[in-house]
Parts: sequence; C-alpha cells; structure tokens
Amino acid sequence: MHRLPATFRRLLAVLALAATAASAQTYPTRPIEWVVPYPAGGGSDVVARALTEAMGQALGHPLIINNKPGAATNIGAEYVAHAKPDGYTVLTGDTATLAANPALYTKLNYSAEKDLAPIGLLARFPMILVVNPAVPAKNLAEFTAWAKTQKGGVSYATPGAGSPHHLATELFRGKTGINLVHVPYRGAAPAVQDVAGGQVPFMFVDTASGMAFINAGRLRAIGIASPQRVKNFETIPTLDEQGLKGFEAYAWQGLAAPAGTPDAVVAKLNKALVDALNSTPVKARFQVLGLEPTPSTPAQMASYAKAEREKWAQVIRASGIKLD
Repeated sequence: MHRLPATFRRLLAVLALAATAASAQTYPTRPIEWVVPYPAGGGSDVVARALTEAMGQALGHPLIINNKPGAATNIGAEYVAHAKPDGYTVLTGDTATLAANPALYTKLNYSAEKDLAPIGLLARFPMILVVNPAVPAKNLAEFTAWAKTQKGGVSYATPGAGSPHHLATELFRGKTGINLVHVPYRGAAPAVQDVAGGQVPFMFVDTASGMAFINAGRLRAIGIASPQRVKNFETIPTLDEQGLKGFEAYAWQGLAAPAGTPDAVVAKLNKALVDALNSTPVKARFQVLGLEPTPSTPAQMASYAKAEREKWAQVIRASGIKLD
C-alpha cells in the first residue's frame, strides 16, 4: 500500500481543518440533544428545562431533553461520551458523573476526564443538615452531643449509595467521629419524606428537595454546608460558623459534550449557557428552587470538577464505599 505524499497529506489536513472551522461558524443547523441522566421531573431535569428555552433562542435551534436515567448517571454519561463530537449531543454531568463515580466504580465505560469536554457549570444545590423535629437539637453542638449518646449509632437517610447526600454525610462522619448508620432510599423524595415522618432522624438534604419541608416546619435545619449563608436560607447558620471549619458539600451540575467537540462549538454553547444563567427569568426560577447559578468558562468547570474528584475520592476511600 502506497503512502500519500507528505504535501498531499498536509493539504488534506488543512482542508479538514477548514471544513471544521466552517462547520463551527454555521453551528447549529438542527436541534441539539440534551441528555439528562435522571428521570423526568427531578432536580436535574428541572434545571435543564429551565435553561433550554433561553439557550435555544440564542442558538437559533431548540435543545431537546432526553432523559436517560440509571446506574448512578453512568448510562447517560456513556451514551454522550461515545456520541459524535459535533455539538449535537450534550450532557448534564454532575457530582456523581464527573467527581464521585470514578472512585466509586472499579470499571466505567467512559472516562470523566478524557471522554467528556466541559462546556460550563450550571448550578449547585447547597446541602443542609436537617433533623426530624422530635430530635432534641437546634444547633450543631446539640446535635453532635445527642448523636454521641445514641447506642448503636444514628441512622441517616440518603437518595442512594454514592449520592452527593451520602458523600456529604460520610464527610461529616469523618469530621465529627459520630457513629452513623446509612439508610439508602431510591431517590430524594422518599428519603426526605421518611425523615419528616420520623422513621429516620436526620439527613443531609439539598436545598431544592428540602426547602418546602423546612418552611413548613416538618424538618428542622441544623446547619448549611456552604462557606456563607445562602439566599432564601439566611436564618440557617453555616456548619463552618458553628465550629465545623471548612465544611462544604454541594450537589452540583455542569454541561459537557463528547471529547473532541470543536473548541468553537464549545465556545458557542458556553456563551448561550452563560447568557441564560445570567438572565432574569432563569435567576428567578433558580431562586425559587434554592439553587445557586454558577456560570463559568469550560476551563473553570474542568478545574472545579478535578478538585471535586480529588476531594470525594479521599472521602470514598476513607469510608470504603464501592458500588461494584
């Protein structure tokens, strides 16, 4: 088999680069598939749908939500990681997909670092330590004192093993030395319901899932796992200010594309995303949900995801959590 002359090979490379650049300039020319690796109606789905209208108007073509739940987001992540890198398939990548799963699973059919290209962060849900009102504690000191008197440990609810809520509680266990017993549920809704109903005494809940229960007095907020107090939750002190220095835990989300997606296409998607996050309707919608919009560059998202992977890998190793 004859090798092509070097000059011809260089010409082909130049033509391919020119075609890619031209394609990026006209992008998009058709609807974009936005894969949400959770069921319809959940927090991640609500965030994506809050952004699609504004982003679709900016890009000139709609973004169509495709819910692909299952396997702790791995089904949706694998689908996007192996999709054509042309900008027409994007993914809601979150704490599980981009930070926890690489440490929770010994084998994944995608690499969070190598197979997914960051577009930009979407939002984050601060975690709140909440108790059933029957628990005799109104602050962190009272809660830890009470918990340490409970023989056999204190049960806590989560939406499932490996969830951000689970990892936040394991981080809390490591910082406080409290003996805890994990009670995993299939989703946030039943977990919150059982804490409110008294079947389980406490959990770390995200702001979106816990807001209505806290406002109704069905859950008592002990402290929020963010550096500063959060808008709409100003009366809830941070865990840091109550003595648990540096304690932070969020459920966060970002938008990603298959690795190899042209930089110019990623830049267009990022601009549409950032403009949508900064728009008044989206800000208002997020505020109602207790969400913090987190507009960023692709590089900032990559840096944040890397820091989160390192942080939660340490917690996972210390806790001995494995999902396969």
